[in-house]
This record gives sequence, C-alpha cells and structure tokens, in this order.
Amino acid sequence: MKIITWNVNGIRAALRKNALDWAFDKDPDALCLQEVKARPQQLDEEQAAQLKLPYVWNPAERAGYSGTATFYKNPPDEIKIGMDAPEFDAEGRVVQTRWGNLRLFNIYFPNGQRGHDRVDFKLRFYAHLLELCNALHAQGEKIIITGDFNTAHRPMDLKNPKENENTSGFLLEEREWVTQYLESGFADAYRRLYPDKIQYTWWTYRLNARARGIGWRIDYFLVSEALMPQVEDVVIHDGAFGSDHCPVELILSC
Repeated sequence: MKIITWNVNGIRAALRKNALDWAFDKDPDALCLQEVKARPQQLDEEQAAQLKLPYVWNPAERAGYSGTATFYKNPPDEIKIGMDAPEFDAEGRVVQTRWGNLRLFNIYFPNGQRGHDRVDFKLRFYAHLLELCNALHAQGEKIIITGDFNTAHRPMDLKNPKENENTSGFLLEEREWVTQYLESGFADAYRRLYPDKIQYTWWTYRLNARARGIGWRIDYFLVSEALMPQVEDVVIHDGAFGSDHCPVELILSC
C-alpha cells in the first residue's frame, strides 16, 4: 500500500504546472492533498481531467483558503469530513477515510502565524485530534495521520533551529504536542526508520531557500505503533517540484 501526502499550496496552480501528474504516475492507493484553496467546481474542464482517481474533498468555508482532498484507488468503508468540532471543521482541515480497521487522517494543521495570533487555536486543534485518536485506538483501530503539521519537532528537522526558537512552527509548546502524540501510541515513521537523516519538506519561497538547502521537515506520517512493523519505507521526494512543499510517500506491506 502506498500513500502520498503533499501540501500543494493551491491545487489549481499545481494543475497548471502539471505537478500532480507526478503523484498520479506513482500509482498511489491514497493521495492526500492539503491547502487545496479551491472547491471542485472551480476547476475548469482541463484541470478536472487531470484528476486520475475518485476523491473526497473538504473545502474551507472561506474561499481560496485551506482545504484538503483525499484521492483513493479502492473505495473506503467509511468517509468522514472533519472531526466533529465546528470550531475547526469550518476551515476544511480534515478528511478521514477508513478501510477495515485502518483509518487515514489527511490533515492540514493550523499555522500559528508570525505574530503567534493562532498558536492557541493550533494547540487546541492538536489536543482535540489526540483525544479523538485515543478513543479510536481504544476501539482497536490502526491510525495514520498525515499532512502538513506546521511544526518541526526536533532541532534536526529544520536548518536554523536556534534562530527560530520564537517562530511559530518551532515553539516549544508546539513541539511538545508532537511529543505527546509519540507518547500516546504513535510513531514518526520517517524518523523511526531514519533517526539521523536530514531532509526537509518545506522551503520558504523567499531568499532562494530551497536551492540553498534552508528548509523545515513539517510534513509527516504519524502511524500507530501497532502498524509500524508494516512500514517498509518513508520517502521524502525533495526533488519533486510544484509547491513550496514536496511530497512524502509511505509504503506499507499491507
């Protein structure tokens, strides 16, 4: 089973660049896109034709903002939009799909903003999701949480940790929430397989950051510990272009 996650920073822009051809050519079982910034009916005929799999789409109420979409090869046994939290669900940040006892969360986590205006909102989002996942784990489900977490967990996950200690995305309180997930039955699949490897998944468009290797690893696959033995690989495709993020691929033996 192959799952690809990618913050496309606007699906219409990505389609104009033919960026999603790369993802569909990989023949994924599921493709999770974040920050789609559009509704399906806003795609023109040519753009819609580029979508090679059926999908479930969760747009934000606010036009041109946020939004997630999950494409799938085999129809899920369950599809759920959001996470029963009106405060968060209005922003189109969560798509859930379930096959058997395997639940996939496609999530665009909130950004705390430069002025820290939304840090509290972001932390409450983390808390609500973890409470939900704890209940699902108790019911015997195996969970994959993927998407743009908007947080670099450890100093090795960004190029300049010292300079960003007071920047949202690397605040101690944000990083501690990622730790709470790892202490609550989840594993960071990439870091478990590659404890010392340095790769990034996001680069600011400013200052030629990507070419200079100044990035952050903020796009993750957190998987239930019970699922970790089936994880064969996690691949950061940092040579794939079309967004300020790159795609990340999870390969499972199931």
